[in-house]
Amino acid sequence: MAAIPFAFIGVIWGHIFMGLDLCMPSLMGAISLCGIVVNDSILVVEFIKIRRRAKLTIADAARQASRERFRAVLLTSVTTIAGLIPLLMEKSMQAQILIPLAASIVFGLMATTVLVLIVVPSMYTIMGDLGLAEKIEVD
Repeated sequence: MAAIPFAFIGVIWGHIFMGLDLCMPSLMGAISLCGIVVNDSILVVEFIKIRRRAKLTIADAARQASRERFRAVLLTSVTTIAGLIPLLMEKSMQAQILIPLAASIVFGLMATTVLVLIVVPSMYTIMGDLGLAEKIEVD
C-alpha cells in the first residue's frame, strides 16, 4: 500500500505534462493504477518473506527480492505503457474521453516502476529495524 501515494505523484505530474485537467476518467485510471501497483508490491513483499524463511537477514532478503522481481515488474510496466501509448497520442474526438485515463496509468506506472523496487524493500527493511517485520511474518 505504501507505493500508492507515489503512483498519485506520477498521475499529477503526467496530467501537468500533458496539459490535462483531473477528471472522472483520470480518477478511474488512478484507481486502475492502484491495482497494478499493489500487485507489484505484493509480489516483492512475498519474495522478501520467502527469503526471510530461508534465514536471510531482512536487508539481504529485501535486496535479493528486489533483484529477483526486477524483470517481472519492469516487463509488466513496459508492456502496459507500450499498449497505452497509441491511445495517449490519439487525436480523435472519441479518444479524448479516454486520454486522461491512459495518462493516469502511463505516468503513474513510470513513477512507480522503480519505486516499487526501491521504496517497498526499503520500507520493509525499516520496519524490520523498528521490530515490526516479525509481526508481519507470523501469518
